[in-house]
Amino acid sequence: MKKIKFLLRAILACIVITSCSEDFLDERPTNFISFEDYKESSIINPELAAAPLKGIYNQMVTAYIGGTESQEDFGHKSFDLMSDLLSSDLAQVTGAYNRFVPFANLAWTVDPTINIPNFTAWRFYFTLIKSANLVIDGAGGNDAVPSSDELKAVLGQAKALRAFSYFYLSQYYAVEYDAEKPILPIYTLPAQAAQPKSKMSEVYDLMISDLTSAISLLSNFNRANKAFINQNVARGLLAYVYASTGESSKNILAMNLANDVINSGEFTLMDKNEVTGGFTKLTTPGWMWGFDITEANGLGLVSWHGFMDFYTYAYQAVGNNRGIDKGLYDNIHSNDIRKTQFGSPSRSGGFTQGASPLIPAQKFYNLNKQWLGQRVITDDYIYMRVAEMYLLSAEMAAVEGDNISARNRLKELLSKRFDNAADYAYVDTLSGQDLIDEIVFQTKIELIAEGKSYLLMKRRKLNNTRGANHLNRAGETFTYNDPRLTFSIPQRELTDNPNINSQNK
Repeated sequence: MKKIKFLLRAILACIVITSCSEDFLDERPTNFISFEDYKESSIINPELAAAPLKGIYNQMVTAYIGGTESQEDFGHKSFDLMSDLLSSDLAQVTGAYNRFVPFANLAWTVDPTINIPNFTAWRFYFTLIKSANLVIDGAGGNDAVPSSDELKAVLGQAKALRAFSYFYLSQYYAVEYDAEKPILPIYTLPAQAAQPKSKMSEVYDLMISDLTSAISLLSNFNRANKAFINQNVARGLLAYVYASTGESSKNILAMNLANDVINSGEFTLMDKNEVTGGFTKLTTPGWMWGFDITEANGLGLVSWHGFMDFYTYAYQAVGNNRGIDKGLYDNIHSNDIRKTQFGSPSRSGGFTQGASPLIPAQKFYNLNKQWLGQRVITDDYIYMRVAEMYLLSAEMAAVEGDNISARNRLKELLSKRFDNAADYAYVDTLSGQDLIDEIVFQTKIELIAEGKSYLLMKRRKLNNTRGANHLNRAGETFTYNDPRLTFSIPQRELTDNPNINSQNK
């Protein structure tokens, strides 16, 4: 942990040195710039404060950022992929090269000495938290209200990133929402000593406070591109936080936030062409947040595309396949455009819809469609899109008994997935649990392989049964609170942190 703190400060010092003006360097020693210098200067110069913030966004896509040499270690999208496998909505269909096979067989999460995902997720998200704390402190601290919009934007993004990290930690390392159960250590300062677990309610209070503050601080922020968190992304994150508690009052807050995003008009639902168009561009109008991958990021085989895109030089192309659960696929309406996303691609460029291994090769694919063609990744990463807000709004409305609002939000999405309104007219006959179940199903097939199925499973306390195309445990049913579906606190944390000596499950 001390090494991480030292490394972060060293990186920060380098950023400060390369970002300062010549006049500033004339007035201070150039061989070392202290954190105090950085903090003082960044308040004066918001561009200085923004430099390490950009570094956090880059950390999110960096290969091996979880501290291992494993090819399953590639930042936030690695956990999106793993959580989809845990939910069983995404199937590990074949096992060449053994990548993700033991994980999908539920062998890794039960042993805290296994790094993937127990250590990598813990290290990755706490690294983001520590980096965010440096930026927050440099922008004036947790309670600061900067005078400039530029510094407000820096502080707001850093708080949102800290909350984002704690949210995923709370989902992966806690079986379910239990306000009184200690689950995670809270760190809000750059050089904090090792902390004990805080109660789940305290972790949630921090997330809610951070995101509420971020929404306010980002009110005048116009981002350069969607790699940065803006006000609507912060709203979307807060909606997920509220929805995950299962509390009625929080459900309503989540629905209102999702509606605020929709009603802002900043994004439009992806249409039929876009949802079968590759998911490669951050500029897609329906995308809320993602990352613009360029050659400079140096991504290749060790990347999300490497494990999901048949046309990338990596595992999906050579027999280590992940596809939609067959039972889920079979229930998709025949006239639904999303049914065309799944099947069997050929090396010559053909595609057989509905054939094993049900790869989402007509959803996520390099536009050149050349087998093994993309060797240096330039296709972008997706973190959040506005369709999630339509579905979350519908879900929360249905759970709270507002059937009309739920149906209307769901039909807005379905109108972009069907040519004929008669195909989804049945939605108007649904209410209560039947309506909730339909929204759950539509969420699963809309967001398959986007890292949201696991959140849904825990939020709605689902039992999922694996279809016939899973390599392991086909036909088995798993409950949301099965301890095998929750990560173990890594052994290194149990050994190195004297304040933590027990699991959460």
